[in-house]
Amino acid sequence: MVSEDDVLALDNQLCFALYAANRAITSRYRPLLAELNLTYPQYLVMLVLWEAGEAGQTIRVSDLGKRLRLDSGTLTPLLKRLAERDLVTRLRDTADERVVTVAPTEKGSAMRQKAQDIPGRLLCGTGIDQERIVELREELRSVLSLLEAGEVPSGQ
Repeated sequence: MVSEDDVLALDNQLCFALYAANRAITSRYRPLLAELNLTYPQYLVMLVLWEAGEAGQTIRVSDLGKRLRLDSGTLTPLLKRLAERDLVTRLRDTADERVVTVAPTEKGSAMRQKAQDIPGRLLCGTGIDQERIVELREELRSVLSLLEAGEVPSGQ
């Protein structure tokens, strides 16, 4: 338990621990993603598109934004850059021009194979085993769910 005197100490802040961990992970991704000429946000987009593509589906840009928690002001230029590199295709719905779907192109789909070893290489040498990764991921999902629901965890 953090004493009242320490409540504002930086090292006692959950937000800072998450922020620092995020920066460290993103930093580890950078050289791996450079091999694919992708930024981290572009990689996240491709992960979602590869998932949908494996199921033979396209995904609405709005749904992609929700899944990645990115607003359209961030997502639209990101998708445009991927489209310029022929990694994704964007299509307007003929029934509703406001709806845009996106899918990986053949070139974008082929990149999936090159990316296959990135998750394993990311944590190589850290000593974090797969079981611990699963535990951390599930705990973070739980925290995210509570935060998005607006609930405050009780006294733990």
